[in-house]
Amino acid sequence: MPKNLEATIDIAAAPEQVWNVVSDLKRMPEFSPQCIRMQPLGSVRTGTWTINLNKDGAKVWPTTSRVVRFEPNRAIAFRMTENRTIWSFTLEPTANGTKVTQRRDVVGNVPWVIRKMIDTTLGGEVNFEDGLVQGMNETLGKIKTAVER
Repeated sequence: MPKNLEATIDIAAAPEQVWNVVSDLKRMPEFSPQCIRMQPLGSVRTGTWTINLNKDGAKVWPTTSRVVRFEPNRAIAFRMTENRTIWSFTLEPTANGTKVTQRRDVVGNVPWVIRKMIDTTLGGEVNFEDGLVQGMNETLGKIKTAVER
């Protein structure tokens, strides 16, 4: 069964500065090693749809998502249409800046066809999820670099 995944980083900047980066979904390819494109259909807010293009090595596939949480300077989350997982960034003020947590939450059952694709073309669930966590840490590191410079 797919599991919830999480990565966290501390950024030496105010939540407002971090928010300006994580809420600009078009910038996701700058940070995420799996994201080739994330195109919001309209201004980003709760209910906004996005069209995405993802990759794992030479494998490329399209997805769609919808913003399900939009709290400026605090949290943004989007639900993937195909596998029903929810990806989120939460921001918490700290004494030295902002703690940023990226999560992938599995809500309900991931459709059988998606799990089969992961098993047959993406190296199996354990390998795929290990790669996602590695990618989440890389994403947060690149966000940190972008915000702090």
